[in-house]
Amino acid sequence: MKANVGDLLLVESNSAEHHRREGQIIEVHGEDGAPPYVVRWSDGHEALCFPGPDAHVRSRDSAAGSGS
Repeated sequence: MKANVGDLLLVESNSAEHHRREGQIIEVHGEDGAPPYVVRWSDGHEALCFPGPDAHVRSRDSAAGSGS
């Protein structure tokens, strides 16, 4: 996994009772964009995150183009 500051981290849910989590990556601590990341989640909470296999990154460029 590779990310840049400003990209979105999307964590898919494996349960119908939970929704996908989305957060903006505000710090990248690994080499060459690798985890861990500090993420600001949609509820405003910020946390250090080591994404698992259920997570993927959407670049800020593609995220900006999908909103209108």
